[in-house]
Amino acid sequence: MNPMTVESPCILVCSIDINTGYCFGCGRTLDEIAGWAGYTPDTRRELMAELPARLETVERKPRRETRRTRMARERSGDQPE
Repeated sequence: MNPMTVESPCILVCSIDINTGYCFGCGRTLDEIAGWAGYTPDTRRELMAELPARLETVERKPRRETRRTRMARERSGDQPE
């Protein structure tokens, strides 16, 4: 990976669950999103390991296809649902 690339869980679904304080798309808090670029790679990886469990606690899931999902689908040749 290019050292200038900032690894990110962002899937371009940026909306915060009012009950948990987590983004519906990535599972981060607003403070974590704002500070992400300043985190060390190790800190980002540690936080990313927590995100799947956080996403299980949000009240709803994104309703639209995310950019990452669309790109993966296009690479595989699948058609949208």
